[in-house]
Amino acid sequence: MPPEPAISVIANVIQLAVAPVFLLTGIGAMLGVMTTRLSRVIDRARVVDGLVQADPLVAPEYQPEMTLLCRRWRLIGLSIGLCTASALLIAGVIAILFLGAFLGFDASVPVALLFIGAMFSLIAALLLFLREVYLASAGLNLGQHKVRGPAPGARKSRVAEPGPQDLGGT
Repeated sequence: MPPEPAISVIANVIQLAVAPVFLLTGIGAMLGVMTTRLSRVIDRARVVDGLVQADPLVAPEYQPEMTLLCRRWRLIGLSIGLCTASALLIAGVIAILFLGAFLGFDASVPVALLFIGAMFSLIAALLLFLREVYLASAGLNLGQHKVRGPAPGARKSRVAEPGPQDLGGT
């Protein structure tokens, strides 16, 4: 017995919605990575703030690090916002696919516009995330090997010993 036309239409819409659902899964994974990095930045800022509160005379030494942490915080926050916007637009694509099938209208233009918006938002989020990763690794010190540091003659910043909350990878 052939399926009813309404069921075949819904089955087709479900097939069309599978790719955006997988995209939502990927965006969710990216949001998880970004929120972990954000929490590490916040944890480090709290450690540095505690050191400055304990000895205000060291504040100038930690100012460059705090400036970098604030910049990273803003970049990650913007990236999280853009990823979230992308996820919402993708969810809109899925909803309009089903509405178009149920209400019988051509959903191709709104779906295309939402999908394009989602891709631009995701691209911008990934570019901001890449910039944050670059900033995080720009002053990385590995033992005696400086990956990249201050310009010659620049004053070195004092770095606190990591506490238990600083252990782990980002």
